[in-house]
This record gives sequence, structure tokens and C-alpha cells, in this order.
Amino acid sequence: MTTVKLDILSDPICPWCYIGKTHLDKALAEVPDHPFVIEWHPFQLNPDMPREGMDRRDYLERKFGGKDGAVKAYAPVVEHAGNAGLTINFEAMTRTPNTLDAHRLIHWAGIEGKQTEVVDALFQAYFVDAKDIGDHTVLAGVAREAGMDADVAARLLQGDSDVQAIQDRDAHSRKMGVSSVPTFIVASQHAVPGAQPPELWKQVIKDIQQQLKDAEAE
Repeated sequence: MTTVKLDILSDPICPWCYIGKTHLDKALAEVPDHPFVIEWHPFQLNPDMPREGMDRRDYLERKFGGKDGAVKAYAPVVEHAGNAGLTINFEAMTRTPNTLDAHRLIHWAGIEGKQTEVVDALFQAYFVDAKDIGDHTVLAGVAREAGMDADVAARLLQGDSDVQAIQDRDAHSRKMGVSSVPTFIVASQHAVPGAQPPELWKQVIKDIQQQLKDAEAE
């Protein structure tokens, strides 16, 4: 079967990325013969975040002017997450992490063919379990859950392997005009921004399948 690349630019602390992946998963489950081969790419919402992350209350104060501003900003997120069948545990979150190390783990997972499993585990750890996914122990646990060698992941995280590569890929995406995530790129040509509903993805898949069929018939 002919395959089509679906590149996803995402950050594991981005709630719209969590919602967008959930919508995409629903569509893919309903169209199991879809042509997509998925690869995840790094994009940090807060590239200037200290490596150790920061207290979430301080983060919300700086970004939204305090709790009231944050509640207002996150209201659409809570609504859309609920519609997608997700519960995001904002109240339990105490830290906002730097996601550079989480992106390194996603990159290494790609080498082992376990990227989506790691992305799922990161979303679960952050949005549901309210864990600090900048913490190396948490990330090693994510690696284990996704079927990777947690000890190897922990050792790699202690060094600076692929730090520059992740930062360069992030910078490249910004130069190409990406300014928000999730951004989905279909067949290296068509950008689909935002957390699109399953219906849109089913239509995209249908259109691609028809194009592939027409190409085979020529």
C-alpha cells in the first residue's frame, strides 16, 4: 500500500496538541486502512524556559497576569478537552517544565519506532497525572512505559546528546513559518494547523485515498 507522510509538530505540554492528537487518533481508528506514516517533531512553546522549569503559579502570573487570566485563557481548552472525552488535571499541576529533554526522548523513541507510544505517555504523565515531565526520573518512567530501556534513557538524559539538534529543528520550523502547535504537515506539502476535528481528518484521508487510486489508474 502506498503510504503518505504525516509530520506533526507538537509540544508535550501543549493542551491543544493533546486534544489534536486525540481527534486524529479517533479518525485513524475509524479508517484503519489510512495511508499515514506519522513522525513527531519538536516545537517548544516556551523555548526560553529555564532548564529546570519553574513554579506553575509563577509561570501563570507571568504569562496570563495571574490565576484569573489563566482560567479565562484555558476555558476553551477545558471545553474542547471535555468534548474530546479528556480531563486535564490543571489544578494538580505544580510546575511548568522545560520540554527540551522530553523532545530528546521523543527523538530517541523515533529511532526505536516508539514515538507515538512516548508521546501518549508524556501527555498522560503531564495532563492526567500532573507529573513534571522535565524531571529525568519521570522521563525514564515514560520511556519504560513506552517499551524503551529506561536505564539507557536515564543515562542519555544526563548528557547533552541531541540537545543542539532539537534546538536546530525547532528553529528551522520557526523559520519555515510555524508559529503555533499542533501543526500537521501532509505529504511534506500541506500544512493543517490546530486541533482539527475527526471529521476533517476523515475527509483528508478520503481525498488522499482517492488521489492515490486515481494515480494508480493512470
